[in-house]
Amino acid sequence: MAGKEYEIFKLGDWELQSGEKLPDAHLAYTTFGDPSSPAIVYPTWYTGLISDNLWLIGDDKVLSPKKYFIIIPALFGNGQSTSPSNQKHSGPFPTCSFYDNVRAQYKLVTEHFGIKHLRAVIGWSMGGAQTFQWATQFPDFMDLAVPFCGAARTSVHNQVFLEGVKSALLAPKYIPSAGSGKLGLMKAGETVRTWTAEEKEIGLKAFARVYAGWGFSQAFYREKLYESVLGFKNLEDFMQNFWEKWGLSKDPENLLAMLQTWQSWDVSKQAPYNGDFEKALASIKAKTLVMPGKTDLYFPPEDSEYEVACMKPGVGELRVFPSIWGHWAGGPGQSKDDVKWLDEQLAEFFKN
Repeated sequence: MAGKEYEIFKLGDWELQSGEKLPDAHLAYTTFGDPSSPAIVYPTWYTGLISDNLWLIGDDKVLSPKKYFIIIPALFGNGQSTSPSNQKHSGPFPTCSFYDNVRAQYKLVTEHFGIKHLRAVIGWSMGGAQTFQWATQFPDFMDLAVPFCGAARTSVHNQVFLEGVKSALLAPKYIPSAGSGKLGLMKAGETVRTWTAEEKEIGLKAFARVYAGWGFSQAFYREKLYESVLGFKNLEDFMQNFWEKWGLSKDPENLLAMLQTWQSWDVSKQAPYNGDFEKALASIKAKTLVMPGKTDLYFPPEDSEYEVACMKPGVGELRVFPSIWGHWAGGPGQSKDDVKWLDEQLAEFFKN
């Protein structure tokens, strides 16, 4: 499906939850459909460009531009919205939260498009986290919320996984992690990290190989779906030409900025919840379909069960991806059976 690459919505100097600001910030976005149709916000995910969201949109799918006005806003740090790779200002990249991202998206939706109410917010992975953020930050603003293979907070186990990929990325620069929710320690006298071509290559390949053990499940590898379904010759071919190719297409500082957003995530880190996770989830008013992956190593169904249990009666519903594709069951579209299953769930849920 052809579409515009993306457009830019200028935010000015954007105040952040951390007390820092993004100078001369902007939000990248694209849209599909008629602006007079019911609107859906469909945010991007970790490492994802706007174009990486298009697999779930089409005239033959529930997210049809013939029926809905679909807005895809990009995360701060993804390389299209304000990011380390495109900022003109020196100094460390400011700490951005999902609250900061969703507040910017709300400004785009309400001020630029003049939309007063959304039909739905939907997202995979970090897009699912933003879906939870929308539902708690602006609980009256949408009818439906659909976070899939995502979570309302980053579990301790998920933080540990992210420490692994962060440390692998930083290792060729001889920089240790500063801890969960923080970036790598700067060297003495350093205000901005600069990367040689060799450091980038080594770091991004290491990042990708660590990620490979988490993106897909044990059963995915046991069944060798990377050969039978994805068409790679063997495991090393998969590591090099799927994972490393993906890693090498990214900017390391962008990855670190988005990782910090992810690692620090908790939907209750905002007023009026002030750290009360259960209160935040109980505030959700939109009908919410939470769809974890049965074999997802990031966001297991047990976490989603608790999230739905914390919602008020009749608000939350849990449906589990019956898939061995791990986190990738929810996207970005390589598992055709899972795409079909997801679209079927959306078709039923959007009747609400």
